[in-house]
Amino acid sequence: MKSRIMYIEDKSENGLSGSARIGRVTFSKTRRSVSYRGRKFKRTTGYLTNFIAVDTGD
Repeated sequence: MKSRIMYIEDKSENGLSGSARIGRVTFSKTRRSVSYRGRKFKRTTGYLTNFIAVDTGD
């Protein structure tokens, strides 16, 4: 699995802006999901690359 350093922003509460950080994420083989700090996120459809937490939906 490949890893990459990315800008990560949590928009689950406000929607427009949220807490942000830079961290290393690991992609799945299909690159449809990423793992960050033990949590898994799946890719959303649309113009921008956004991810939704698999366990909570945030």
